Amino acid sequence: MTEHTAVETSTTPITVGSLTRDLEALGLRSGQVLLLHSSLSSLGWVCGGPVAVVEALLAALGPGGTLVVPTQTGDLTDPAQWEHPPVPSTWWETIRETMPAYRPELTPSRAMGTIAELVRTWPGAVRSSHPHVSFAALGPAAAEITADHGLADGLGDDSPLGRLYRAGAQVLLLGVGYDRCTALHLAEYRAGVREHVQQAGPVLVDGQRRWATWEDIDLDSTDFPVLGAAFDLVGEVHQGRVGNATARLMPHRAAVDFATGWLIDQVASREGQPPG
Repeated sequence: MTEHTAVETSTTPITVGSLTRDLEALGLRSGQVLLLHSSLSSLGWVCGGPVAVVEALLAALGPGGTLVVPTQTGDLTDPAQWEHPPVPSTWWETIRETMPAYRPELTPSRAMGTIAELVRTWPGAVRSSHPHVSFAALGPAAAEITADHGLADGLGDDSPLGRLYRAGAQVLLLGVGYDRCTALHLAEYRAGVREHVQQAGPVLVDGQRRWATWEDIDLDSTDFPVLGAAFDLVGEVHQGRVGNATARLMPHRAAVDFATGWLIDQVASREGQPPG
């Protein structure tokens, strides 16, 4: 959405105050841990842009709350896996040999949106160490949530997603659908329905760059919109408007537990077995 369109589709400026009130009306409360997935353009014309949105989120969460965003870096994956766009196979070895290593404090996120990228650079933010599926966080629980993010369990129980689950976090879809809901990937690990594949990327080891390889599951969010539509009917999701955007606020535990069972049943159904 262009700024001209944002102005035309907004009846009044969206402000820090109005966003805070909308977030509180949706159910966001002081002291909560929140995993945010967002689209700035969906909100309408925001006075102050992404800074205003982050300020509103922090105001609603209060000093005891923690804001978490996915800061993924899919451009640091093995070039042999790239599809949007692919690169010539003759380039692969050069890319593997020369791509700068992932550095939490420096490497920008990719395709996560303006708000997430701003949170990554916000004063006091901390970021996890995974070169593909990192998270950045602000608040008293930030260091605990982002610590020790191992390569082989990128979005599993030992990742920030698992810590968010145990912390009783909320998940906010702000102007985006379930296809953008990173939170649901934890269910893929718990359901045990995905194949394992080799992953690779540039990391720092003792201050030296190296091309690392590891095994993790083959993530697939194709079914997330259908899964999410089913979860909407359970009664755990608070839906409303934040600015001009459609927003959904839900407990992370409830969403992951539902998604785990749903994925198991879907695989069983495809294989002609009775649902679990």
